Amino acid sequence: MDMKSIIEQYKRTVIQIATPYSTGTGFYLADCNLIVTNEHVIRDNKFVVIDGEGLEKQMVEVLYLDQKYDLAFLKVPEEHSMPVIFLRDTTTPLFEGEEIIAVGHPFGLKYTVTKGIISNTLHEVSGINYIQHDAALNPGNSGGPLVSIQGKIVGVNTFIIKNGNSVGFSLPARYLESAIVDFQKGEGVQGVRCVSCAHMVFENTIKGKYCPHCGSKITMISKIDTYEPNGISRSIEEMLVEMGYDIDLSRMGPSNWTVKRGSAKINIAYHEKSGLITGDAYLATLPEGEVLDLYTFLLQQNYGLEGLTFSVKGKDIILSLLIFDQYMDKDISKKLFDHLIVSADHYDDILVDRFGAVWALGE
Repeated sequence: MDMKSIIEQYKRTVIQIATPYSTGTGFYLADCNLIVTNEHVIRDNKFVVIDGEGLEKQMVEVLYLDQKYDLAFLKVPEEHSMPVIFLRDTTTPLFEGEEIIAVGHPFGLKYTVTKGIISNTLHEVSGINYIQHDAALNPGNSGGPLVSIQGKIVGVNTFIIKNGNSVGFSLPARYLESAIVDFQKGEGVQGVRCVSCAHMVFENTIKGKYCPHCGSKITMISKIDTYEPNGISRSIEEMLVEMGYDIDLSRMGPSNWTVKRGSAKINIAYHEKSGLITGDAYLATLPEGEVLDLYTFLLQQNYGLEGLTFSVKGKDIILSLLIFDQYMDKDISKKLFDHLIVSADHYDDILVDRFGAVWALGE
């Protein structure tokens, strides 16, 4: 399989995952009808938000948690168009110098595919052997697949060490294969691997808070507390609910939310240290060729816009709003954010129709 084919196939199989605490990557395995990711990506959540080219943005149920191997499984939506991908035969050994591809697609970042070389197939941490490689990873790649140049999954991207040169580590596919077999013994019932004794514990085999195999305390998925925001984050969420947005689908990591209006996508973030609440509406992208007239238009608008500012980052045209948390009043802030959202949708049409900008969301 050539590189282009791998990129296109995995682009529709790799999934964006978000919770109130973090964001990351996952991927769909058709053989077992599960979405695979890292446990640390979806920790402390019964449900998570998923999105991707092969499915609609939605909440799905967490089915399996495994801190030992940092694996988690999510329920697959009934309606999707994700293609079939396969694990490489785990009896086929990896070797140092073998080319691999790391794939990731966290919320807020672009779909990434990076090539690298395996430098160590037996890097041991806490009794588990990891694949060490130099394919560029970022924190949001956690839970994404590590792929052979033949297009088969050989591992799950798990963590990265920054030491001048980024070194990535991926859990070999044999551990994933074993975890799938263990989970399937529960016949679809939610399960957690006990951190102390490594036995699988299913929801229908436990009474109380303790592992039936070793007696250690264990938190089953059904007993995970529902997320509750507080302070400024709570006020922002109340504001978004009053504006008609589904807050569960809007949460995109710690103190971050994303909503859509018409053709514009608006990212809202609260930076507690600086006290800033930001709203960034990502509009159409810069056209190819001459952009002087478009830049002139943006600068002219910045003189007349009340409380809003245009900027350009890369090829993205962004309309932004800033509020200090000490001046946060829910009713006033709701009006300001509504002004941002309505203006974003309005300006998107102007940028495309008058200046040849390109729709950012594929309209």
